[in-house]
Parts: sequence; C-alpha cells; structure tokens
Amino acid sequence: MRRTNAAQAVPVAPAERRSCGFATLYRKELADHFHSARFKLVLLLLTLAGLASLFGALEAVSDANASSSEYVILALYTLSSNSIPSFASFLAYLAPLAGLALGFDAINRERAQGTLNRLVSQPIYRDAIINAKFLAGVTVIFLMIFFVGILAGALGLLVVGIPPEAEELLRIGAYLLLTVVYTSMWLGLSMLCSVLCRHAATSALIVIALWIYLTLFASMVVSVIANLAYPLDGIMGFYNAMDNYQLQLTLERASPYYLYCEAASTLLNPNIRTVGITTQASMSGALASYLTFDQSLLLIWPHLTCMVALVLFAFTCSYVLFMRQEIRA
Repeated sequence: MRRTNAAQAVPVAPAERRSCGFATLYRKELADHFHSARFKLVLLLLTLAGLASLFGALEAVSDANASSSEYVILALYTLSSNSIPSFASFLAYLAPLAGLALGFDAINRERAQGTLNRLVSQPIYRDAIINAKFLAGVTVIFLMIFFVGILAGALGLLVVGIPPEAEELLRIGAYLLLTVVYTSMWLGLSMLCSVLCRHAATSALIVIALWIYLTLFASMVVSVIANLAYPLDGIMGFYNAMDNYQLQLTLERASPYYLYCEAASTLLNPNIRTVGITTQASMSGALASYLTFDQSLLLIWPHLTCMVALVLFAFTCSYVLFMRQEIRA
C-alpha cells in the first residue's frame, strides 16, 4: 500500500486572510509605537502638562467660592491659576501633538526604508497596511488621553476628598472621548501628509504649520475679516455688532480647534446653556439651574458630528491616495 507524505494545501478564505494580515500588522504597529521614543516623550509631555494644570486648579479650588460648587471634580479640569492654564486648555493645545507625532511619517518612512514594498509583496491585502497603522494610532491616542485624564482626576480626588457624582463621571468620560476624536483628526491629517509627501520632514513641517495656524492665528485672521466686513468704528459699530459677532462665530467654527474648545467647555461646565449668540431677550424667563448631561450632549452633537466627519474625511483621502499610489522597489 503506497503512502504519500505530501501535505495537501488547505484553502484559506479571503475574509480570514484579510483579518489575519490586519491583526498581525496591527500588533506590529502597536509594538512599534509603545517602544518608540516619540511615544514616551509625548506621553511625558502630556503627563507633565496635566499635573501642572492640576496644581493650578487645586489652588483655585481652595477658594471658598470654588469649593462650594456642586461639581468640584469638573472644576479640576476647567479652573486655572494666574500663571498655569487649565487642564482643558493644555489638552486643546498639546493633544494634537500626539496625532502629529504618530502619523507624520507613517507611510513615507516605510517607503524611505524600503520596507513598504516588502509589506505589499506579502500575502495580505494592501489596505490592511494603512488600516492597521491608523487603528493602532487611534488605540495609542485613546490610551494616552485616558491615562492622563484619569491620572489628573484621581490625584485631584485624593487631594480634594470629595467623591464624584455619576453626572461628573459621565461628563469627564465624554470629554476624554471627544479629545480622542479631536486628536484622531490630527492623526488622519498627518497620515494624509505622509502619503502625499515622500519625505518625513516635509510632512512634519506641513502638519506643524497647520497646527500652529489653527490653534494660534486662525482667530486673529477671523477677527480681521469680520471687522473688514462689518466695521465696529463710529456710529455704525452699534448696528454692526451683532452681524460682526455672527460672522466671526461662523468663521471660527470652520476650525476644528474652536469646535473642540466649544464642545469641551460645554461638557465640563454645566452652567453653559447655549453655544450660540446669547441675548437678554433669549435669557428672560430662563431658570437658573445646571444642564443635565444629556442636554449638554445635545448642544455639542453638531460639533461631535463635524469632528467625526473630519476624521473620516482625512482618513478616507489617505486611504484612496495610498491605494492608488505606485509602490516601487
């Protein structure tokens, strides 16, 4: 009786091969991020900024008026001292650095090192490469933001000694998730620059320039445009004040930085009852009470929708361009 030792090939389903290749690349990207020096530096920077802002907030909370508030734990994220900004302000400025650092060389570094053509030559789908890189970056951002946010809240809780309410925990959790979405938008934008630019230095300069402009100079440019369209000088300033502010608010909301700041302040401050223009007529008859969490969430729902759309748009552009690019050895 003849015996054959030849192994018969077992067919692998396309869906199983796709998930296997994606999972392998995802774990590899996570390991690369966790062992990289930039991850440790960004995490250290965010941690130090969070601790510094916590120190300033504790000084402000020690005031009698601040300590009498019903939401003391939320005050740790919004209050600031004379010289140190609040925790929310620090994250608004510095959280984009996490997305920029993780994505500005995601593709062009692989191309420069000659490892990208090796990856696409493997029996995996090509889109698994960019999908794994983006999802691994979002995972690292999620861990960093929640680590810094929970650390600041836990240390503040130990010092203040007042247990948080369920409303405060929901607001803090929603605020940290909003920060993850905001930072993921910068990750998608930096990956888009990494796909478009062949050199990592070029993509880094582009995303850093966008970050500086949107966080520091966009409000100045918007103010100049609004003042040119509706001057505030002379007697016409009385009639143009409302139109000037309306135009300025509309242009400001084109910036993801302003959208994030407006949504974050609404979540962390239950006293905020509207994100639009407030007039004396609209406030007449309003009850002096805090907004509930679901009501605050309804106020920022358009902001959150726009930010998620920006994340999807940036990643979709990166995905399409990467899939259409020619990769040479």
